[in-house]
Amino acid sequence: MEKGFASGLRRFRIKVLNRTQAEMGAFGLDSSELEWQESGEVWADVNWTKGKAAMSAGAIDAYAVKMVRINWNEFTNERSRIVWEGKTFQILPDTFHESHYDNTIQFHMQLIVNKNEAT
Repeated sequence: MEKGFASGLRRFRIKVLNRTQAEMGAFGLDSSELEWQESGEVWADVNWTKGKAAMSAGAIDAYAVKMVRINWNEFTNERSRIVWEGKTFQILPDTFHESHYDNTIQFHMQLIVNKNEAT
């Protein structure tokens, strides 16, 4: 039996963004705005967070936090950004769980509200 999330479960296409190399700004390394570039696209299952974790995130924030499941890949990590339905999200690092053996990555992502456009 092949491991990973079933293809029927992964019904959304998401873009994974990663930081470009750090640049020296007037006030030191990365003192100017960070730049992100697309590292790849993957099929994903995206759901609302539910239960205690969503409630502890706060009433307003709970709506902007989603749970994501994707098959394992080498370019997604806890520092990546995700573009889904034209909105940019950041991965909540303490929720990032990957298993190369099981071919799975699961994490929560939170909407970046000050981001005007998706890359």
